[in-house]
Amino acid sequence: MLMDLENFTPGLSLAGGLIIGAAAAVLVLFNGRIAGISGILGGLLSLPRNDMAWRITFLTGLVGAPILASAFGNPATPDIQAGWGEILIAGFVVGLGTRYAGGCTSGHGVCGISRGATRSLIATATFMATGFATVFVQRHLIGG
Repeated sequence: MLMDLENFTPGLSLAGGLIIGAAAAVLVLFNGRIAGISGILGGLLSLPRNDMAWRITFLTGLVGAPILASAFGNPATPDIQAGWGEILIAGFVVGLGTRYAGGCTSGHGVCGISRGATRSLIATATFMATGFATVFVQRHLIGG
């Protein structure tokens, strides 16, 4: 197993984590809401829709940040080694999993664990274990 040291950026990763944590803290302190992306998006799809403004604002910022970074000469260049079919199926499975788990990695991993929620610790450990198992199966058993 080789480690990709060319793309190993602990300083930037730490800075990104601190910014995400600060943004989640600001949202809960000033709006009383948890920064769980699946819950925020899911709230837009359910009725009644009386709290759409903050959800749309949050998601616009989430999508707009990479666009803004590109405007300042630091474009995000994701390297996704999958076709659209795989991406759509994976997105569906992730969405289904977040509904069963009552949240996603951002809600449980960033907000839930920081609040000391046991279910978030269990959910995040399950997400991580599933990710490790998926990568192992794909890379070592299937050979993808």
